[in-house]
Amino acid sequence: MKLIRFFLVLFVTASFAAGLWVYLATTGFFGERQSTGTLEERPRGADARNQLVENFSPTGRDKQILFGDLHAHTTYSFDAYNISLPMYRGEGSHPPADACDFARYCAVLDFWSINDHAEGLTAAQWSQTRDMVRQCNAAAGDPSNPDMVTFLGWEWTQIGDTPAEHYGHKNIVLRDTMEGDVPIRPIASREQLFPGGADPYGTIMRLLLIAGANSSEERQRYFDFMRFLQDRDELIPCVTGEPVRDLPFDCQESASTPAELFAKMDDWGFPYLAIPHGNTWGFYTPPGSSWDKQLAAHTRPDQHEPLIEVFSGHGNIEEYRPWRAVVQDNHGDAECPPPTSDYLPECWRAGEIIRDRCLASGEFRPQCDRRAADTRANFILTKDSGHWTIPGGRVEDWLDAGQCRDCYMPAYNHRPMLSVQYGLAIRNFDNPSVTPKRFRWGMIGSSDVHTARPGTGYKEVMRRRMSDAALGLLGPPAFLVEQEPKPDFVTLQETGGLSGPYFERFASFFGTGGLVAVHAAGRDRQAVWSALQRKEVYGTSGDRILLWFDLVGEGGRQPMGTVVTQSTTPEFEVNALGAFEQKDGCPADSHRALSQDRLERLCGAQCYFPGDRRKRIDRIEVVRIQPQVNAFEEVGSLIEDPWRVLPCEDQGNGCTVRFSDPEYRSAGRDALYYVRALQAATPTVNGENLRCEYDEAGQCISVSPCSVNDATAYDDDCLADVEERAWSSPIFVDYEHGRRDISALIDQD
Repeated sequence: MKLIRFFLVLFVTASFAAGLWVYLATTGFFGERQSTGTLEERPRGADARNQLVENFSPTGRDKQILFGDLHAHTTYSFDAYNISLPMYRGEGSHPPADACDFARYCAVLDFWSINDHAEGLTAAQWSQTRDMVRQCNAAAGDPSNPDMVTFLGWEWTQIGDTPAEHYGHKNIVLRDTMEGDVPIRPIASREQLFPGGADPYGTIMRLLLIAGANSSEERQRYFDFMRFLQDRDELIPCVTGEPVRDLPFDCQESASTPAELFAKMDDWGFPYLAIPHGNTWGFYTPPGSSWDKQLAAHTRPDQHEPLIEVFSGHGNIEEYRPWRAVVQDNHGDAECPPPTSDYLPECWRAGEIIRDRCLASGEFRPQCDRRAADTRANFILTKDSGHWTIPGGRVEDWLDAGQCRDCYMPAYNHRPMLSVQYGLAIRNFDNPSVTPKRFRWGMIGSSDVHTARPGTGYKEVMRRRMSDAALGLLGPPAFLVEQEPKPDFVTLQETGGLSGPYFERFASFFGTGGLVAVHAAGRDRQAVWSALQRKEVYGTSGDRILLWFDLVGEGGRQPMGTVVTQSTTPEFEVNALGAFEQKDGCPADSHRALSQDRLERLCGAQCYFPGDRRKRIDRIEVVRIQPQVNAFEEVGSLIEDPWRVLPCEDQGNGCTVRFSDPEYRSAGRDALYYVRALQAATPTVNGENLRCEYDEAGQCISVSPCSVNDATAYDDDCLADVEERAWSSPIFVDYEHGRRDISALIDQD
């Protein structure tokens, strides 16, 4: 009896100890908080690259081109910290100081911004971020001629379950950095994004890996992450309805809509830019989402959102297409559209997968056809979780369903009504007594990188370090996923709690990042900010292509981003010059500043290191958009892409081309024009996304995805030749009597 009591006490004690350990581990008791890291406090040496850029400016230009990245995450962001863990073969913490050093010594940027997700930033992290930004600027040398300008900011990360509730993601970039000149709290989209309780599979997996960690160092990384999660869970929401300056500094402030976000930012009164990005990314965007709702709610679209991020390491959101992932029938109910020659809806492919399985199991075709129809109807009831309703599905089963087949490096599951072209083509006519509202965005590129590496696109190397491919590992652990293919679909409620995006599939859509270029009168903060404000900016896919796009005529030159009013034929000039070819390794400045170990960890021993030769510009493409004059005009008919294709006779010195629009006067309506400068094709990370094999009819018959699991080697960069490019900001040409003409056209309709 005593022996039984002994073992009972031992069992209870062991159970209590195990339970206490799990509680302490999951609440971060054993973990340490991240620091901002230690940055290298020395400016770069003489930057020969900027002199080369100035020397190639067209005659008569008094501005230089500077390159930057206004979208970078560190491991102060939840998703960034998550993929830094050993379970994802992560490199460990990359705090804000790493981003400063990478921007300065690896990417050799002229300016950059930090934009961690506000939804998880604690008061301490925001304070530390502000301090790091000031340190990074202090290390830049003379403020009137710094080697690099660092901007402070955050990301407002909003995701809705339906088109009516979805607004997407926007970066807030602040002009100033000093205390008293910036908000003391970032503004989140809601109280918490990815709360700890919403990640049960991840928590289970981390506990298992803590218990089985290979080393104490590895185990500590998991403990530290648990501390990070606990700090986020302890965030206290600010009370609503109070002026922003009257709220405690350590509460979490949130805005559920862009209108509320802009109102709070205006209440702070500090100069800022709000820059939407990733809008067509179907990873989280409900089918049917469009810009119309946001434009209708805007009070000052040109002031509140003057710029848009057209390209990032998460893909290209430029191009409009007429196809849809889901459509409405005559009764307003959602239904799955049939495939076309240029688009295969995911819902349709889901039905085909079940039909093929049904036939293979020996069922009759009519019954299998009914199952396919039922599968399609079931699939569209989900936002981004439809693949879970097909038991045992493989990435390869889905072919290229849901993807834009003829877009340049498109975003995953491209949503065309949130493309840049769609937004530029629409107007809002709700109030007939005022001029119809419209977007007049300037275009930029950036990285959206989650490894504290702003400006990663300088070389197409190290896919797993220089792109966000590791985000494709964030799904549930493989052992929790049903592996047996079945000839019947299941509802989302019957998937055993499995829901959420197809992480493994969208890993093929991550590339190295884009860049924003500004035409600036100097290198200082105000010069960069002024260029951003006047939209004298352009975006690139990562290469440092030089681009000028001007309206020319009797009134002199007007640069990209300009709004002009005229009735005469507009004439334009484009100057473009390819990016420098890169040398292997890093320049002397980087070696002098960083130890060899830090150079390897941050840069992978590969930096921006230009040679003397430039890549060749192949052609200039011109896009013309004539914005709506009434709400019934079909948007696709207003977007001409490309409207003109102009060859570039580039012999190593770029090219200059001119064009005009002789149809402008007779059309008697507003128009906007922007150009793309396309380089000759070169190898690019994930350049072919799913790597389709096509039949003679141009249909994808098999795919070879660039995976982040063992199906693709860790050091395989999945290179394919694509045409790197630059997108100018538009020049907006309003017809001289455009307001009257629009009214007349509306009356005639």
